[in-house]
Amino acid sequence: SAMNTKANSAGVEGASGMKSKTLGESDGPGEVKRGQVILVAYLITALELTFVFMQLGVMPYLAKSLGLDSVGFGYLQTTFGVLQLVGGPIFGRFADQFGTRAALILSCASASAFFLLTSISTSIPLLFLSRLPAVFMHGLPGAQKVITDLTTPSQRADALGKLGLCFGVGIIIGSALGGVLSTKFGIFVPIYVGLVGSLINTMIAMAWIPLQAKPKSDHHATEQSTSQSGSVFSIREILRLMKFPGVMEVFIIKVFAGLPIGLFMIMFSIISMDFFGLEAVESGYLMSYFGVLQMVVQGLIIGKLTKHCTERTLLRLSVFVFGVVGLGMALMRTVWHYCIIAVPLVFAFSMLATITDSILTKAVPSSDTGTMLGICASVQPLTRTVGPTIGGVLYKEFGVPSFGYLQLIVNVGLFVYLLKSKVPLDETKS
Repeated sequence: SAMNTKANSAGVEGASGMKSKTLGESDGPGEVKRGQVILVAYLITALELTFVFMQLGVMPYLAKSLGLDSVGFGYLQTTFGVLQLVGGPIFGRFADQFGTRAALILSCASASAFFLLTSISTSIPLLFLSRLPAVFMHGLPGAQKVITDLTTPSQRADALGKLGLCFGVGIIIGSALGGVLSTKFGIFVPIYVGLVGSLINTMIAMAWIPLQAKPKSDHHATEQSTSQSGSVFSIREILRLMKFPGVMEVFIIKVFAGLPIGLFMIMFSIISMDFFGLEAVESGYLMSYFGVLQMVVQGLIIGKLTKHCTERTLLRLSVFVFGVVGLGMALMRTVWHYCIIAVPLVFAFSMLATITDSILTKAVPSSDTGTMLGICASVQPLTRTVGPTIGGVLYKEFGVPSFGYLQLIVNVGLFVYLLKSKVPLDETKS
């Protein structure tokens, strides 16, 4: 626990020494400049996610036009997932060693390469090759790293929660724009827009993200940590973070609490067709509804709750709500039932992601926050990698209610564990 306290105090100390030291200004302008940098990080994330969702909408049609069947398309999705899974922790280590600015530029430049290769994909091998730059496309953890470096531990959960707004914007605008552009102007147009947009994003990162976002007073933590030694690809360095008090437990909760619903979301396009009987356009509306819900929950609700409740309480609450959502999913029969269940579902999903990221970045020295965020970012690609296989078996053998029962059983177990657990969390109000 001493190590945990040290990490926390390093974070507080670092953030308080930030205004004058990081930006070389007096307190007032420093605060404004800090706010501007965080807003730029939000903008970069919103744009990158918008372009990613634009191409996600047209990818099935592009794959089909090149002669790729549904199994082949599954392999293409899995390739993307595996690359993101492998790249997450490496990207985090890169951010810790070379700075957040370099990491964000790497992410935006990788997105540019991704769209460039996709735009010239005239065969199946080229389409698979175009997935390669996805290994370093991590705008979200890059922005989380900016926020972690520029906020005090007490502000962090609220600031990280607002990133969900960017995700909502990405889903709504990206899905709609991808559909409109590809229908009116052709299948490659959203990909050209993504390419130009990603190049602009790279320039924004170069112009607006400061070279040194992390406070100088944090450097003593850097010396205590061995993060700076060893290669960016060092597995030992990544595993070392799991030994900090409470890190492994919170990370396991993060992975398992959301796994059943992650499996359901991966199978959602098939479920919405077969189980709910929706057309493609109606599925698009449902995704937009999800996006709006996420924006409301992350923009208005999570920030307020983090100011009034401890992180331990909010972690228990998100797991409990997940359990209730599981029961609802096991009993649902129509798309309208699902629209009602979506409200607590989005709340639990967003709260779990925000609170676990906040707890985990506070539990390690500030010189390791990038690596920790990279590890956190690999949870979703992990679900995307194993999801199609497990989700497919569950759906085929046991039907849609099986996702709900699995969600209920897993989260009731985790909730009981959390009630008894003495995980060393920061007990101050987040």
